[in-house]
Amino acid sequence: MEKENLTDEQMIVRDYLARQRTTLANDRTLLSYIRTSLYFLVSGTALMEVNVLSHIRELGYVGFALSLGLMFLGFFNYFKVKKKLKKGNYIGM
Repeated sequence: MEKENLTDEQMIVRDYLARQRTTLANDRTLLSYIRTSLYFLVSGTALMEVNVLSHIRELGYVGFALSLGLMFLGFFNYFKVKKKLKKGNYIGM
């Protein structure tokens, strides 16, 4: 695979803008992971408060676990892609 180690001054405008779009897409992806994680956290909290049905409480724990898992996965993916972008080998992503 090709490795692009050009500095910002050496790149043409098209390549510079493509790198910036990829960085912004990485940021948006992290925010969507956080948003989804918060949805699961709120859902888990709501299910924990339901006292009428006892078996629903376990779904609240599942919501909490999914929330933590998605948050971890989102940050892991964000820093992995950010590291690739910093090295300059984002072409093969």
